[in-house]
Amino acid sequence: MLGFLERPVVVTADINLNVVALTAVGLLSRLWQLAYPRAVVFDEVYYGQYISFYMKRIFFLDGSGPPFGHMLLALGGYLGGFDGNFLWNRIGAEYSSNVPVWSLRLLPALTGALLVPMAYQILLELDFSHCAATGAALLILIENALITQARLMLLESVLIFFDLLAVLSYLKFANSQKQRPFSLRWWFWLTLTGMACSCAVGVKYVGVFTYLLVLAVAGVHAWHLIGDRTLSHVRVLCHLLARAAALLVIPALMYLLFFYVHLTLVYRSGPHDQIMSSAFQASLEGGLARITQGQPLEVAYGSQVTLKNVFGKPIPCWLHSHQSTYPMIYENGRGSSHQQQVTCYPFKDVNNWWIVKDPGRHPLVVSNPPRPVRHGDVVQLVHGMTTRFLNTHDVAAPLSPHSQEVSCYVDYNISMPSQNLWRLDIVNRESDTEVWKTILSEVRLVHVNTSAVLKLSGAHLPDWGFRQLEVVGEKLSRGYHESMVWNVEEHRYGKSQEQKERELELHSPAQMDVSRNLSFMARFLELQWRMLTVKSDDSEHKYSSSPLDWVTLDTSIAYWLHPRTSAQIHLLGNIVIWASASLATVVYALLFFWYLLRRRRCIRDLPEDCWLRWVLAGALCAGGWAVNYLPFFLMEKTLFLYHYLPALTFQILLLPVVLQHVADHLCRSPLLRSVFGSLVVAWYSCACHVFNTLRPLTYGDRSLSPGELKALRWKDSWDILIRKY
Repeated sequence: MLGFLERPVVVTADINLNVVALTAVGLLSRLWQLAYPRAVVFDEVYYGQYISFYMKRIFFLDGSGPPFGHMLLALGGYLGGFDGNFLWNRIGAEYSSNVPVWSLRLLPALTGALLVPMAYQILLELDFSHCAATGAALLILIENALITQARLMLLESVLIFFDLLAVLSYLKFANSQKQRPFSLRWWFWLTLTGMACSCAVGVKYVGVFTYLLVLAVAGVHAWHLIGDRTLSHVRVLCHLLARAAALLVIPALMYLLFFYVHLTLVYRSGPHDQIMSSAFQASLEGGLARITQGQPLEVAYGSQVTLKNVFGKPIPCWLHSHQSTYPMIYENGRGSSHQQQVTCYPFKDVNNWWIVKDPGRHPLVVSNPPRPVRHGDVVQLVHGMTTRFLNTHDVAAPLSPHSQEVSCYVDYNISMPSQNLWRLDIVNRESDTEVWKTILSEVRLVHVNTSAVLKLSGAHLPDWGFRQLEVVGEKLSRGYHESMVWNVEEHRYGKSQEQKERELELHSPAQMDVSRNLSFMARFLELQWRMLTVKSDDSEHKYSSSPLDWVTLDTSIAYWLHPRTSAQIHLLGNIVIWASASLATVVYALLFFWYLLRRRRCIRDLPEDCWLRWVLAGALCAGGWAVNYLPFFLMEKTLFLYHYLPALTFQILLLPVVLQHVADHLCRSPLLRSVFGSLVVAWYSCACHVFNTLRPLTYGDRSLSPGELKALRWKDSWDILIRKY
């Protein structure tokens, strides 16, 4: 039994020294003087505030993407001992001593460095030569824009890392499929493909483009697998189920996990609370949770409530009224009812309080026991501070003449009777007898006389309405919209019948304690919806650009300027590599369609294995460029040069593919191959020269004279900063 002790235990390992060397130079290029400059550089001002929120456990919402990338940056801050105390309000601000700059920039730098050996591995898995694979890695190594982006606290290098990891993992899985399907190696690479796709989407939404590309390639391979008659039906089913589990189920579960961790970490109230629903806000520690703690759950006749509009646009606001009335005549000559104004007010105010009244009873207090209000009940809403009833009638609203005016009824002793009955419609009810609940119930108030629904129009009233938001009565026939939905945010049981006592009561906090914690899925769905629908700042930026500017590198971004010298950092690409990559894409497309036409004529220019390799390389590299570039033409958002970097990376991978194809299949004589090889060496030397020339703008570690800076302005559109002394 112990015979194995008689012989030494030997472990052998194959180490690719190319990978080791490429990893080392990649790390050197990205980690060199990583903490320099010790100042906020461009979008670090944007991501830094979210890192501080994580450190302080404060809830935030960022519409640019899921939280996984932010959490990775925050992990660097956590490992570096960052306490979150820094004011991220100005690009160029010097970091204080408590900010671990090196740790915060470490993860993007590491992922940027690993792009170099990953490019090498991808071309090897595509069955291209070591020379082509090394060339791809070296191009990634000396691409100035990729270096600049990787050395800062930004997410593009992290996104590209997971994009390439997804492609590399799938290629390794596909190659394992040919050898030993369902082996441990096979399962590892298939699972890692799904995880990498999920991480790419979790860093930025644009990661979904690479995910869809991988799914498309996997779908084509699965389709061929179905047609393989050597496999049994059960075997094919197992293959399909394994792919579905790894490429669909695992990414979905991981995506949920990102949000679960995010919501676990940021459990305190913060500046972005008001974007969320009242129920979501109440689930956070502090803020609304502190205000609503102890409120009764069920709304009863006599309850004092504030009603928040669920839509929350253009800004969150509460149903409100005050003593002022609508003007007799509007600026356009139309008349009004001259009743008391009802608006939506974006601030907490005592005039936001309303009393839910039973139309058949006079008291404005909650009975004992309380009589809950249910779906379908008819109620009156009495303004707490003025005791006037919420009313609407067939009078045009001030700014929305197609809708009815909403007011608090003033009896002028004229032929305009009050119409103040409202039917409660609980939108998210589970039964037709459901009770109206604080925070949880989303309700519509339907006017009994006219069937109009209380709605926030979103228009700002003129000065006579104190610039508050217009509230109207909208006919039900015009459809459902969130602006018609309200929820009770603050709630207390009214106890005072006298108006003076009631006014004091409206200023006092509630006492009863009812827990209303939201489930994770409810919070996830709401947060995801808000992230997808929150309006981003689409204003023009000095350094914004269009996708057409990216391919020709007609734009640059000044990231940082030294406060005293001319040292500066620019996002500026290696123009030789960018132009060559674009040319390679055109050449690939022309050759692909040429071969395709000739194959249609039964002319096989390439052996079948070479053709399949050529098609797969194009699908992943040219396809990766297309799916990460073309969608930006359809996006209505402020775009910058760095949005092109994922597409550029795939394009760079295609460049050695085309060069090797030309050398192997188009240069038919040894002389032509030698000449072509010499041209490639000269071309790469030019790329290295451009890298070295632009290096001061990539690292920002050397001050240049005005003459040197002018010499680097190769295009008039490049915004090289020159100080005037």
